Amino acid sequence: MPRGDKSKYTDKQERKADHIAEGYEKRGVSEKEAERRAWATVNKDDAGGKKAGGSGRAKHTGNPAAHKGGRMGGKASGERPAAERSASARKAAATRKRNESHAHH
Repeated sequence: MPRGDKSKYTDKQERKADHIAEGYEKRGVSEKEAERRAWATVNKDDAGGKKAGGSGRAKHTGNPAAHKGGRMGGKASGERPAAERSASARKAAATRKRNESHAHH
């Protein structure tokens, strides 16, 4: 199978790659680069094509990249000064303390 051959990818994987590429293009990445990144992401997620090759069954998709959500963020709070974050934390603690009496028992 030559490099770049997509015959072992399922329809779902191809849809996934298209969707990822679209997102990159919206963010200003060139079409060719978006396509390259999209397939790289699908490969990272699924460890390559999922159609059974020869014997055995097709492999299950675990979607690890799809679980990166909350761990990728944090930039906004990181840019706020320590005093501001500290004030927020104090305010939150006060709110929790105030609402303690309303807790579900």
